[in-house]
Amino acid sequence: MPRATAATTRDRILDVTAELMRSAGLATLTTREIARAAGLTEAALYRHFKSKEDLLTSAFAERLPEFIELMRDLPQRAGQDSVHENLRRVAEAAVPFYRKAMPMLASMFGDPQLLARHRAWAQETGLGPHRANAALSAYLRSEAALGRVDASLNTDAAAAMLLGACQQRAFFDEFLGHALDYKEIGAFAGALVDTLCGPAEARSAKI
Repeated sequence: MPRATAATTRDRILDVTAELMRSAGLATLTTREIARAAGLTEAALYRHFKSKEDLLTSAFAERLPEFIELMRDLPQRAGQDSVHENLRRVAEAAVPFYRKAMPMLASMFGDPQLLARHRAWAQETGLGPHRANAALSAYLRSEAALGRVDASLNTDAAAAMLLGACQQRAFFDEFLGHALDYKEIGAFAGALVDTLCGPAEARSAKI
């Protein structure tokens, strides 16, 4: 039987942690439970992660990667494809991401101490949920500099409107128990971006 490497052990820890975060939430999740589910000792977890917060945020980022990777790379996509298409991709990725993340975030907000620890972690690392808005705003500023977006656009407000609408759609779908329908999400994303861009300028994306 092949010996587990550090990489495969880390992956197993992240897989187990992400599953427990979704099924059990964060409020009562302990490193002891994670270690037991992964078939490891608690000490083994800390050979791969600095703290419980480091483990939880790594699982959150690395096991829900599509949206996070998209937003990380988005500012560098200015001038590529159309603005409309780039914004539609963001919305299409954001809705499923927020749906999958919602049980984890709800647990975090239900535990003031856990929320405080994660807030401190975000301040220390410069990471956190606000980074998606910052990345989208930066992308729109770059497009404005290229003349592909109206220079008068308030990019922070535009980012909040797009991502806020996606969060609301995710909340309603999750609350009402709707199945994750990517075709419907695509239609919603297109309509959302068309509305933000304006009916006369939807395809040229002069927001």
